[in-house]
Amino acid sequence: MAATTKLKIFNDPIYGFITIPSEQIFKIIAHPYFQRLRRISQMGMSYLVYPGAHHTRFHHALGGLHLMQRAIEMLRIKGVKISKDEEEALEIAILLHDIGHGPFSHAMEHSIVEGVSHERISLLFMERLNAEFNQSLTLAIEIFKGTYSRKFMNQLVSSQLDMDRLDYLKRDSFYTGVPEGNINSERIITMLNVVKDELVIEEKGIYSVEKFLVARRLMYWQVYLHKTGVAAEQLLIRVLMRAKELIEKGEELNCSKPLKFFLQNKISLQDFNNDVLNTFSKLDDYDIISAMKIWTDHEDFVLRNLSEMLLTRDLLKVKLKKKPINKKKLEKHKLAFQEKYSLSENEAGYFVFSGDITNVAYSSGNDKIQILHKNGKTSDVAIASDQLNLKALSAPVTKYYICYPKTKH
Repeated sequence: MAATTKLKIFNDPIYGFITIPSEQIFKIIAHPYFQRLRRISQMGMSYLVYPGAHHTRFHHALGGLHLMQRAIEMLRIKGVKISKDEEEALEIAILLHDIGHGPFSHAMEHSIVEGVSHERISLLFMERLNAEFNQSLTLAIEIFKGTYSRKFMNQLVSSQLDMDRLDYLKRDSFYTGVPEGNINSERIITMLNVVKDELVIEEKGIYSVEKFLVARRLMYWQVYLHKTGVAAEQLLIRVLMRAKELIEKGEELNCSKPLKFFLQNKISLQDFNNDVLNTFSKLDDYDIISAMKIWTDHEDFVLRNLSEMLLTRDLLKVKLKKKPINKKKLEKHKLAFQEKYSLSENEAGYFVFSGDITNVAYSSGNDKIQILHKNGKTSDVAIASDQLNLKALSAPVTKYYICYPKTKH
């Protein structure tokens, strides 16, 4: 079908109207690779905890585009030179930064393909689109990779205060109904400036940055690393692991063609040719959901029950601890479940397991958030802030979880 170019505005519940700035960007949004993001949930299995969290990567990419437009506008007002080509490259880079996500976003990042990150797949998609669009995405790719000569542009796309984070915290807060994440992205963007080719925040904006960092920490513990969400994601990963295991044993599993391809083949980065990329582009949340619906009737105890648990939200019991899980306790739960259903140790391991989650709200490494003081000097926000807790936010916090089936009476 011939693409129409009439639509130039999207109505977004967070920012209101988002304007599509150019014909080129409209064509990228209309491309099947990008349209697929409508079928990839932004927050994986979090809707099992927060019922409103059904927004998609498509929403988030458009939100990132909108914030990038505002940031460019603000920096130009402050005298920062940004050419037309750089403007479009920045917009394309943020628009496509998440295009490589697989079904349920982070939940399945290393389950579908062998150890290939979504960033790497995003780059493959961008290179493929670059070939289709007469090499017009070359500058956007350079910025996405963080190799462009003007450092602040790379930082707008990927840093501790980039347009990606400014959108997803506000958006995820809105859709989950968790007000702690509702940051003032407009205020932060208004305070942006560039000093010695680095992105800085003017001193007046320090409280907005403090709130942003605290909001990020709270959103991670309350939403992204919520114990029930973590347990659901682990179940989803195990559904795919079991499906792969059964296929390796020669069992027949019904599912969509793209999903079957990735279940039957071990795909690493070296295998990602154009055909594999096209197959990956046909894979989304619906493939996984429809497969699990079929698998609830499968004769395999593990696959059937894992699928059923996710579809009916009858999840495992999860406990969070400050110390590593006691191995004896883990084995006790595993043995009890194994004996109850006459399972092998391997099979019981799909239902009883432990792991850990780590949260760092702010890293005082190379990529600091710099505050621009009135005297023209810059300093790390953790030092500039009069809030003692910002230094505490720089320390990684690790919690340990154990998952096991609930006891039914």
